[in-house]
Amino acid sequence: MKYTLLLFFVFATSFRPPQTNVYICGSNGAKKYHYKETCRGLSSCRSETVKTSLKQAQGLRLTLCGWED
Repeated sequence: MKYTLLLFFVFATSFRPPQTNVYICGSNGAKKYHYKETCRGLSSCRSETVKTSLKQAQGLRLTLCGWED
């Protein structure tokens, strides 16, 4: 029983969800991030679309696009 609980604890604390990638417009005025590269909200982007991590996008104070939620 002790070993089962120990294995469960090790597994539970070592599991990390996969890093989520998002897309943002590469312009300086970007305010939103998008889960899909083909999101309707990116259609007005006049710069390149950049793939980045969700954590990094949120660190830049970007919020989820209204078409995505």
